[in-house]
Amino acid sequence: MLTTPSPARRKPHILFLMSDQHTQKVAGCYGDAVVRTPHLDRLATRGVVFDNAYCPSPICTPSRMSLLTARWPSSQSCWTNADMLPSDIPTYLHALGAAGYRPALVGRLHAIGPDQLHGYAEREVGDHSSNWVGATTHDMGVLNRTNDPFRTSLERSGQGQSSYELHDVDVADAACQWLSRYAQRAASGDTQEHPFALGVGLMLPHQPYVARAEDYQPYVGKVGLPEIPRPPEDHAYLQHWRNITGIEAVPEDQQLRARAAYYGLTTRLDALVGKVLAQLDALGLADDTLVVYSSDHGDQLGERGLWWKQTFFDESAKVPLIVAWPGVLPAGERRAQVLNLLDVGPTLLEAAGAPALPGADGNSFLAVARDAAAPWLDVSYSEYCTDGSARWDQGNAVVQRMVRADRWKYIYYHGYAPQLFDLKTDPQEAHDLAPDPAYAQLCRQLLALVRARWDPEQIASTLVAKRAEKTLLGQWWRTVQPPDAHRWQLKVEDNWIS
Repeated sequence: MLTTPSPARRKPHILFLMSDQHTQKVAGCYGDAVVRTPHLDRLATRGVVFDNAYCPSPICTPSRMSLLTARWPSSQSCWTNADMLPSDIPTYLHALGAAGYRPALVGRLHAIGPDQLHGYAEREVGDHSSNWVGATTHDMGVLNRTNDPFRTSLERSGQGQSSYELHDVDVADAACQWLSRYAQRAASGDTQEHPFALGVGLMLPHQPYVARAEDYQPYVGKVGLPEIPRPPEDHAYLQHWRNITGIEAVPEDQQLRARAAYYGLTTRLDALVGKVLAQLDALGLADDTLVVYSSDHGDQLGERGLWWKQTFFDESAKVPLIVAWPGVLPAGERRAQVLNLLDVGPTLLEAAGAPALPGADGNSFLAVARDAAAPWLDVSYSEYCTDGSARWDQGNAVVQRMVRADRWKYIYYHGYAPQLFDLKTDPQEAHDLAPDPAYAQLCRQLLALVRARWDPEQIASTLVAKRAEKTLLGQWWRTVQPPDAHRWQLKVEDNWIS
């Protein structure tokens, strides 16, 4: 039977564990029988698992910034990994601070620009890459270019080590130390000590598809080739994407190495999550803590002949989402509602009794977490818009948006034909229904949802203007060489393949 928090702890502690590029289905609690994720699976038994959670954008920075503000990328003109989130847009961290918390972050944020807090009161470890637009890309030695959507990431895959894993080891250690310091302050009788709100930002299982032997070898021969074949008649945009990224034909040995390494990285991520959760338990804080685990987007892992993220297929756009709050939320239950990372911030604010975010597009799903029958509108979106300036864009700008409405997924590609999938009868998204005249009316209805408060022509113009601004900012960086804040020092020699 569920209970309310004790009077002495009306507001929960909040622990938000955020990974990078964890595709939802590669976890035991999401049905993968091969991967070993015992700690995430245990968290799932203690909380509520959401089966239809989507990212605001299938790329890092816009997805993460939208998570902070509960606004779509188009609501804050933050679409690419080189776009700054304006500092005058409040985030859910600001709202938690207004409610008496002192939000802290250990690890990854992936914000661009001088504001490296966006509402966090303190931050440790930091990011591996520069804060600044146009800065020199970090040097990973033999693994250079493997962290972006280049064919190199598949060619240089398998057993080895990347700096990203070492970053996450430091993050997990620092998070455990942070929790220990908090517990010591609380035990000292400091009556002014507020509930904590701690974010833990991890890099894994983001490519490079390289994992240590102890994580890689258990999956060799057990992780097979992708299950979903490339469609006989490929969508024109996807054909273009294959061409510019060099994945028209990927040998089986490269596919098997990359997939086995990704599974190994997921197991290592799980172990680091488990370390933080074990510290929470050991310090006696778990019963009063609302724990969230999620990721900024997924990874296609070769399904349909596609890799990395950057599309709206579920492997790329769906994210794991587990929410546990002992005594308040049910344990071991699942939810089928369609929601988004945008909804996480409003949910945490409701749980904390904090002010709502002005202008938020997201909504609290706390009632749904408590009761599967609670009202909820099963509609969510994801955006992918680029300005062509990324080194892997090769000058190709795109403006795209997806809507998931109940069983239907409709994908708008500016300048290309749309796609429509019925996820109830076709969960592998293998049969595009958009060309079928029988679905023309449905496509018009879904297009209207996509275009509501979203103008692709205006967005394209904005992206062109922002590119000119970013060119100047890059020139400024090269001349001034401003220092980075909250920067974790990546070492070239820590990256290798055996």
